[in-house]
Amino acid sequence: MPPTTTATTTGTPPATAFLDDLRAALLDRLPDQLERARWDRGRILAHQAERLRILLAHARAGSAFHARRLAGIDLDAVRPDDLSALPVMTKPDMMAELDDVFTDPCLTRRTVETALAGADRDPAVPLGRYLALATGGASGQRGVFVLDLPGATQFLGSLARGLVARLNAAGGPPPGGMPIAMVAAASPVHATGFAVVMSGSGALPFRFHPAPATLPIAAIVERLNAVRAPLLYGYPSVLARLADERRAGRLRIDPKAVTSTSETCTAELRAAIRGGFGAPLVDTFGSTEGLVGASAADEEVLTFAEDGCIIELVDAEGRPVPPGTASARVLITNLHNLVQPLIRYEMTDSFTAQPCTGPLGHLRARVHGRTDDTFRYGPLAVHPLAVRSVLVGRPEVADYQVRQTANGIDLRVVATEPFDVPALRERLTAALRRAGLADPHVEVSTTDRVDRNPASGKLRRFMPLAG
Repeated sequence: MPPTTTATTTGTPPATAFLDDLRAALLDRLPDQLERARWDRGRILAHQAERLRILLAHARAGSAFHARRLAGIDLDAVRPDDLSALPVMTKPDMMAELDDVFTDPCLTRRTVETALAGADRDPAVPLGRYLALATGGASGQRGVFVLDLPGATQFLGSLARGLVARLNAAGGPPPGGMPIAMVAAASPVHATGFAVVMSGSGALPFRFHPAPATLPIAAIVERLNAVRAPLLYGYPSVLARLADERRAGRLRIDPKAVTSTSETCTAELRAAIRGGFGAPLVDTFGSTEGLVGASAADEEVLTFAEDGCIIELVDAEGRPVPPGTASARVLITNLHNLVQPLIRYEMTDSFTAQPCTGPLGHLRARVHGRTDDTFRYGPLAVHPLAVRSVLVGRPEVADYQVRQTANGIDLRVVATEPFDVPALRERLTAALRRAGLADPHVEVSTTDRVDRNPASGKLRRFMPLAG
């Protein structure tokens, strides 16, 4: 039976107890995380081999889904540099059999969905001992991910170690943690929203102050001007708008550094952000599946934490691609999260590996294609998260596509079961109104499928008006 948190014995609310345990584990493991960032290739492969043995044995013994898929495979012969004997795992595979994917028999999709639906200020903590996150899916269907304490610790440690290293190099964080403005998700079921809650106690070396990307730009500016944090994090599409606000004199902050997250930071966005803020720009990649990467200041190449995941860059047929060649997809094997094993899990991002240029051994790659299109209604810009944050809490929404209309949106939904269309329309209308659209008009319809790019198979989920 998996261990319980301190809530079991103290009467502390489960979310609070889990957060306390997670903060303590993260603080305890941060020195090791800083050291891992400096590992050479041999040390990384040795660690991957050890963790891979544990993962595969645990998955086959505890997950009915993986027991079926791994049957007949000599797991002892599988090595981290060649996982080709193992089947590829897709999001539709996982979501269709989620109960069987979990290795804790007490954990069910219904339990997780109930926790996600109830998450507001507090995160979703099913059974009091796991962290549940959900993705709206920039491409593909909605995804639900549950992390055990070691898995969440590794994920957050991989995300935090670059920031902590920079803070240490600058003399260390101030008491209560370095203030950082976060222009990203509002809900704790998203990783960036959870980061705000996670850092709220003041126990960590940093503390995020939220300015949700779904707010109107004027409201975001107002929050940032009030906080005046020395560091700024956010979606690059919104950071570029904020750079314009700063040039216009409405945003009155002078961050020492800016960090982009969750979307591809294109050359155009990079130039706008760097020019508008005049501060070093760090690019990050943090997927809920556990894959984490970050660039050095003002560099476009990201370094990925291969101590947390085995990463395979493959073409459309699943064959490895060499450095310098863009992959059609990325397969990841999460080495530390045992409650929901992700083994050769397919992500539709495209990476181009770069040659090694020094003694450190982690993958260095350029990332392509993670930006959603912002909807613009005259001077008002509405970030896709305003819509996605509503849909991510709806388990019956398997897939969707959103088209901008003159004064609202037209949503097409692929549903797994009948649902209350008027109620969803009402929630979306309220979300758009909060985002600044005065009188939004929302259409919701169901469909058997949504159209995808015939060449790549990818879905353009948010489609703005032409011109």
